[in-house]
Amino acid sequence: MTAFVTAAFRTAVCPRGGGHGGRALHELVAPLVAPLLAAGGIAPDQVDELILSNALGAGGNPARVAALAASLPERVAGLSLDRQCVGGLDAIALAAALVDAGRARAVIAGGVESFSRRPLRFAPGDTGPPVPYDAPPFTPWPDRDPGMAEAAGRLARRLGIGAADQAAYAVASHARARAADLSAEVVALPGAAADSFARDLRLATALRAPCDAHGISAATAAVQADGAALVLVTDADLAARAARALRIGPAVTLGAAPEDPGLAPLPAIAAVLDRAGLTADELAQIELMEAYAAQAIATIRLARLPAARVNPRGGALARGHPIGASGTILAVRLFHDLTAGPGLAAIAGAGGLGAALILGA
Repeated sequence: MTAFVTAAFRTAVCPRGGGHGGRALHELVAPLVAPLLAAGGIAPDQVDELILSNALGAGGNPARVAALAASLPERVAGLSLDRQCVGGLDAIALAAALVDAGRARAVIAGGVESFSRRPLRFAPGDTGPPVPYDAPPFTPWPDRDPGMAEAAGRLARRLGIGAADQAAYAVASHARARAADLSAEVVALPGAAADSFARDLRLATALRAPCDAHGISAATAAVQADGAALVLVTDADLAARAARALRIGPAVTLGAAPEDPGLAPLPAIAAVLDRAGLTADELAQIELMEAYAAQAIATIRLARLPAARVNPRGGALARGHPIGASGTILAVRLFHDLTAGPGLAAIAGAGGLGAALILGA
């Protein structure tokens, strides 16, 4: 592989209706571009493309709007993708593929989401007016297309991951996040200088949190959130001029059983480790998406990941889940944290999707 990450930044992550509540997608992305290019040591006219993951924006080309808002050259067309939760890692993988193929030298890649500004969705009614809906189908079979909370509840029951286990995991995530100083990776915006959700969550409080019909509580599921994250992907020549550069290793997105989305990262993790010639024990750090405590616990257990190296500065349970940006946020964290040895980012997505990426120090 010849592609490198040479800079990585994100906004603070704010729960829906919080510090980013009034910001459009491009208003979340554009402020990250100048610091990103400055850290990577390149000028705007050296950028070949901007690839942006977004899941809730209802179409258009958010990447093009963001590129224009960030004053990138008008020739930067912008490429938007929607692969739901895994799209933030897919954007990085696509950027690396362009660089590896010699079709680009510098690509900005990442994701953005605004639950606060998501448009209302309506589908044509069979006989009456349009019908509002919250999410599109992710399979052609309703019986194999559970909601994510339902799937997480089923997984917890099948693997014997009890409420106390899930609550304890959430408490630990909040504690690690509260102890972490993440200012180096966050570009502060007015009213949103730092992640705002992490709190002094106690086990008793987490256990008392109301559960839904599937046994998932407000404490053990990541909240809907707004935020953006970008990385700069360059070729080896440009990387040599940067203050910091991490080689992008194997990146894989795979489909798995759609009714079991929480387990979908397992084959992707196995594939990237195999392609990199690594074992899980050789990973210096693992950034794993915590959409649900049950899903994170299951992935750590079944992929045999060293638990002490997973999300050492807290995860999405203490931060929130800006869907299109969440995968990139994992890579931003690795870029700033890795000092020796490779890191792994992994995430699950609706419809039974799993993505994993190796970033080497």
